[in-house]
Amino acid sequence: MSTQSRTDPVPARGTGALIAVLVGAAFVMILNETILSVALRDLSVDLDVPTTTVQWLTSGFLLTMAIVIPTTGYLLDRFSPRAVFIASVGSFTAGTAICGFAPGFEVLLVGRVVQAVGTAMMLPLLMTTILRLIPPERRGAMMGTIMIVIAVAPAVGPTIGGAVLSGLSWRWMFWLVLPLAAIALAVGARRLRLEGGGRPVPLDVASVLLSAVGFGGLVYGLSAIGKGSGGGVPAWVPAVIGAVALVAFVLRQLRLQREGRPLLDLRPFQQRSFVVALVLTALVLLSLIGVAAVLLPLYLQTVLGVSTVVSGLAVLPGGLLMGLLGRPVGALFDRVGARPLVIPGAVLMAGGLGLFSTMGPGTPLAVVIGFHLILMAGLSLMMTPLMTEALGALSEDLHSHGSAILSTLQQVAGAMGTALFVTVAALASAGAAAAPDADGLHAAFLVAGAVGVIALLLSLLVRSTKPGVTAGGRTATEASH
Repeated sequence: MSTQSRTDPVPARGTGALIAVLVGAAFVMILNETILSVALRDLSVDLDVPTTTVQWLTSGFLLTMAIVIPTTGYLLDRFSPRAVFIASVGSFTAGTAICGFAPGFEVLLVGRVVQAVGTAMMLPLLMTTILRLIPPERRGAMMGTIMIVIAVAPAVGPTIGGAVLSGLSWRWMFWLVLPLAAIALAVGARRLRLEGGGRPVPLDVASVLLSAVGFGGLVYGLSAIGKGSGGGVPAWVPAVIGAVALVAFVLRQLRLQREGRPLLDLRPFQQRSFVVALVLTALVLLSLIGVAAVLLPLYLQTVLGVSTVVSGLAVLPGGLLMGLLGRPVGALFDRVGARPLVIPGAVLMAGGLGLFSTMGPGTPLAVVIGFHLILMAGLSLMMTPLMTEALGALSEDLHSHGSAILSTLQQVAGAMGTALFVTVAALASAGAAAAPDADGLHAAFLVAGAVGVIALLLSLLVRSTKPGVTAGGRTATEASH
């Protein structure tokens, strides 16, 4: 059992300020996932390295997160929230400084990896802290704030990056973030005084290695397939190695679980509500990243022939809508539960994905933006309720591991969505074109529509439970004892 108590003696005013610091820090950190995407060409010229090499500044960031996130359940059990926060924001701040003053590509890549290590710890810490400090009947609204981080930060990253590059060098992307990170570190270290952690769980090195090879290989392989990379080792090889290592990782965790010392506790998978919400969340993230962030910009640039800047601005309203709806949808979840929100959301999701398959070379840009807003409205109705439902079904000692599972899923689902849709688009393109054409993109949107239908059918499995009560009829407080 966890040594943590269900409630922590933090005044309401202090709770709000504390969560605001965590959300602000997480926003700045997640923003850095995508802020460099518009600077790759400038970096390639300035650092005198090929574009394929510069791409590792983003791929390496995501790959590091995929490797580190599965260990965060252990870290949150073993160390106090304050220690994890200092390690997280401290690592991000150090990485940002390294990047800003990097003399060449190699040092810049090291800085990005150090940044990613800190970023990987933040989202599970934020989720776990909300679950500890906020009563079950008010968790939806607070979990909705995480949507600001998940949806808005990656959406505005390229926009902010482009704005910085319009008048300053790429180094300012890091120099402008550095003081914000340092302030967050100082304020959080002073205010975050929650008790917790301290469980004498030994670190299983074999599990860490299997996790790194498993999740890292899977995300790298799927990302490489999605980018259509050629030459060298085929992209499916690391994906298969990762999948095999992942099976070995799961088997080892099941054995260590019986001894009470797993790196990542898999008991959340025994909860039906958690599993249903997890699968639906995977489909949501598959659509969010694979369709909205990858396929749609490809369509805008390839079929409609708009510039990179215009394509970035075209998807920005949907990302902002998703972030703005996060908290209101969460508050509605606190009143009505997940099912009345998830099913209508799945209808909009399936409808939005289906509408994409009707687009062609003559589709007006305004219509495309409208279709995108329908999709993002549907995902907004689903994501916060699903995350809150999944974690709310768990006892308190499993919150950190459930958060780690959800955060890991985000990385894997994103890579899987990119691989799936870009591969379909490439295979269906006329004459096996190097870049997907209109026919290929149409086929990929049809597959996305099928994913939407599957999500709609699965949404019917979401149970109608009272907010703050587990699927077994107990309150979340009772479930933790």
